[in-house]
Amino acid sequence: MGLPIRRGNSNPSVRQKRLERGVEILRHSITAIEHLSDTLDEDFLLAVDKICSLKGCLIVTGIGKAGLIGRKLSATFASTGTRSHFLHPAEAVHGDLGSIGPNDIILVLSNSGTTEEIVRLLPHFSRRSAGIIAMTSKCNSPLARAADLILLLPSFREACTHNLAPSTSTASMLVLGDTLALVVSEANGFSKESFAEFHPGGALGKSLSTVDDVMRPLSECRVANSQSSVRDIFVQVAKTGRRTGAVMLIDDHGRLEGIFTDSDLARLMEQRRDGDLDLPIRGLMTTAFTAIHSKANLSDATAIMAHRKISELPVVDEDDRPLGLIDVTDVLGLRHDSPENTNTPSDREDWPDAPISLRLFGIPESFNEHHS
Repeated sequence: MGLPIRRGNSNPSVRQKRLERGVEILRHSITAIEHLSDTLDEDFLLAVDKICSLKGCLIVTGIGKAGLIGRKLSATFASTGTRSHFLHPAEAVHGDLGSIGPNDIILVLSNSGTTEEIVRLLPHFSRRSAGIIAMTSKCNSPLARAADLILLLPSFREACTHNLAPSTSTASMLVLGDTLALVVSEANGFSKESFAEFHPGGALGKSLSTVDDVMRPLSECRVANSQSSVRDIFVQVAKTGRRTGAVMLIDDHGRLEGIFTDSDLARLMEQRRDGDLDLPIRGLMTTAFTAIHSKANLSDATAIMAHRKISELPVVDEDDRPLGLIDVTDVLGLRHDSPENTNTPSDREDWPDAPISLRLFGIPESFNEHHS
């Protein structure tokens, strides 16, 4: 038996008040962020320009809740093309000031601008770095006076009943920091391909990869000449390890011209066509199939496989020579309904919107020339 769910106070009026309080806190933060969006000014643009022209690192610092937001912002900058690391103020005075270089810019987060651990570092920051950008709600604070640029936060009460727990201020810091990071990233021309380089791990990394990163190389695939017989092929091209569900058939020039799957073989056996096993596979292979070009996005490949309900997708070069094969078991769990794939065709009339990497075999050449 599982543990009982504890719902706290069951008094309907108390629960309603708590719900209303939750909505009130959310709306308080929304109001602050809306105010922030209305007050972005020239200093924001100057901060974007300064970070875009950065020759060193963007060093982000803050303490307490502002420090936690700073760690997140530093990670966002780093993952979107701006070299960045977080500097803890307490560690800074015990040797980590040495991580600041003359080409670095320091982004300092402090709502009050008077935090003792931050203020005592300001002379060191000014002396050792190429400039200070302050994110604070107090334009006359020691931090603001020491900064080259000020990103002013809305001077709102915290959502906390006692106006003590950082909440509205940290929400504003997070949103403004993310805004700065993304505008800088776009200004620097940071691409989806660049993002993929920084995110090689997990499902996200795979979905941003190219087909070459995931496909089974030719050495692990079953490839044969289309003049060979079915029996000879399945005897000669056996592979150890994970077996792909298709044999890729090539002509005398090494170009892919058909595929023959395990399902095709099973159909021959079910139909008691044993004699066909000794015929050239060219007459039995599937010639109307889909392949994808090398360097194409893996997200395109998964979308094609899902749409066409296929388990194997050959990868070919510009001359239609096979380079490898993507098996559905290699990409299980990857989403194919991301925004980038909303134009995946749903029927033949929609093929003009197909990814340019798509290669269709077994249909008129003029169509392929236009779409591949």
